[in-house]
Amino acid sequence: MSKAFTDNPLRIATPPEASRVLASGTGTDPVDVEIVLPVYNEERALPASVPLLHAFLNAEAAFSWRLTIADNASTDDTSAIGRRLAQSLPGVSYLRLEQKGRGRALKAAWGAGNARVLAYMDVDLATGLQALTPLVTPLLARDSELAIGSRLVSGARVQRSFRRALISLSYNLILRTALRALFSDAQCGFKAIRADVAAALLPEISDNDWFFDTELLVTAQRRGLRIHEVAVDWVEDPDSRVRVVPTALADLRGVLRLLRGGRGARQRARPQAHSPSFP
Repeated sequence: MSKAFTDNPLRIATPPEASRVLASGTGTDPVDVEIVLPVYNEERALPASVPLLHAFLNAEAAFSWRLTIADNASTDDTSAIGRRLAQSLPGVSYLRLEQKGRGRALKAAWGAGNARVLAYMDVDLATGLQALTPLVTPLLARDSELAIGSRLVSGARVQRSFRRALISLSYNLILRTALRALFSDAQCGFKAIRADVAAALLPEISDNDWFFDTELLVTAQRRGLRIHEVAVDWVEDPDSRVRVVPTALADLRGVLRLLRGGRGARQRARPQAHSPSFP
């Protein structure tokens, strides 16, 4: 891994319900980017995905990095596989939570990290890895506060079922209409955030499941933060753990909660005395 930037990242204490396994020699030194793979019952995907991503980072990453498997209460062999991978691959760690929820896993992993930029991607690696550097570079340069992969902007190449495409387009249209969202794709599992921004925003995010992404983006936009979008290549995983209809209904309930709880996302919230600034 390349030499880390000299900035000291903001570190938050590991939640008491989480336990971490570090690879031998990995250590806890600050890195430029921590990439989190939130997983639940992914015993089939982990053995191939993690070594593939690890090899890509070793070969291509121009920044120092750590890869964290964030296991939110898996009941299959995910735990054993994750621990073995963390013990055998330098730069990989395994974080175990005893409660379900992708948002909860990301809050725990990002909160325990000590990187300048905190990222995550889906374990199926549906998003092309070549988009990782364009995703994190504006954050390392402090040109943006958050960055998201988008399947709905010019230049994106997407392979997925008509049903999934229709649900995604409809959901993002709802966000633009109801919450005046300016970002194009709330649901793509490929996002990054500066650590100092995460420390300020995460305590404001209520959702611990799939709506976490949308709530994070809406909250950031309401505070006037810069969200960088990257066109991605994306291929649907037929073995995805996502239950599309229940997840969509939960997302709609989340939209209603945000709609009732504040002004539209296009309007910047009034500054508060305790609100930090993000240069």
